[in-house]
Amino acid sequence: MPKKIPMRQCTGCREMKPKRELIRVVRAPDGGISLDFKGKAPGRGAYVCRDMQCLKKAIKSRALERAFDVPIPQEVYDALTAQMEVGGDE
Repeated sequence: MPKKIPMRQCTGCREMKPKRELIRVVRAPDGGISLDFKGKAPGRGAYVCRDMQCLKKAIKSRALERAFDVPIPQEVYDALTAQMEVGGDE
């Protein structure tokens, strides 16, 4: 029997994709929001494609604010954009 592949929805393009193809945006228990490239950080997660355009769509539509149920300051969005440009080193 083949192993089931977990699917998640991108908050930017709203497409269902395999979890490994997406980047997790996580709201930590202390309230901090960051990108989780490994998918192991504790906290509530929302997913976005590994594409800057999807992150921009999620920011514009306020999809991350709805997913986390908290207002997100612009500085956090700027930090997420910078993290996305740097890539998976963190």
